[in-house]
Amino acid sequence: MSSFVPKWQHRGCGKKQLLAALAAALSLAATPGFSDSAAGPDVVMPDGEQLNAEPEAASRDNDLSSSANDPTASLMAFQLQHYYAPNLHNSDGSRRYTQFRAAIPYQAFGYNNIARLTLPYFHDTGNGTSGFGDTTLFNLTTFDRDWGRFGLGAVALLPTGAEGVSAEKWAVGPALGFVAQTSWGLAGVFNQNLFNVGGDSASADVNVSVIQPILNVQLENGWAIGASEMSITYDWDRGEFVSLPIGVSLSKLTMPAGKPVQWILSYERNFYDEGTGPKDTIGLTAKLLVPK
Repeated sequence: MSSFVPKWQHRGCGKKQLLAALAAALSLAATPGFSDSAAGPDVVMPDGEQLNAEPEAASRDNDLSSSANDPTASLMAFQLQHYYAPNLHNSDGSRRYTQFRAAIPYQAFGYNNIARLTLPYFHDTGNGTSGFGDTTLFNLTTFDRDWGRFGLGAVALLPTGAEGVSAEKWAVGPALGFVAQTSWGLAGVFNQNLFNVGGDSASADVNVSVIQPILNVQLENGWAIGASEMSITYDWDRGEFVSLPIGVSLSKLTMPAGKPVQWILSYERNFYDEGTGPKDTIGLTAKLLVPK
């Protein structure tokens, strides 16, 4: 990182002016934080104003980290998530799956949009089955406001999964959410709704609403702490919540080979104890960011 080196110009200097300029130069060289081109990022201008490039870089990193935690942000990202549930409710088994997710921002008819694809692979569902799960697609049109951003769109479930893993149903519905930007981070909520439109008649219908609280506190040096994905799920056919997780996440933005990658470690506890759903879930995510 280069530093600005002031250029001194003297026009028609007499002896007194020369001595004054020399004294000023010696005083400037002795000033704490002054650096030449071989020193650190601190810069001292001739008028005494000090500039520091490190806080500017840290601010950019924090902005990028904040956008990475915002599902309504127009930020291209590719992530690989691995989740492990060492214990299940009412079962001695465990559950483990890896999930690929891609978010692609684009513009259509003058509006910002985000298209997102999610494809899971179940290594172990807890009942001895494995394979790819169903694909989820959604598109969100976003609108910027002074306080943050909100989005409206649609979500679809495609029965592309393996036998014994797939829901064997087609489902579509509305998606919406908002994120408020504050001095300390982000706060908001994201909602997806899936309603059955076809599929295997022998399989249970899919009529659910998923609520995801968004809470992220930005720390220094690319660190952030907040809520995990916390997909609180309500089943309209059963008339009750079928997933009630509470969780926390810790993330860190890194720059390997100059490419921004966010690492996320999360933990969730599911308080819905009927059925054989996960009790505790630990997650690790690597998210490659592609800013504009």
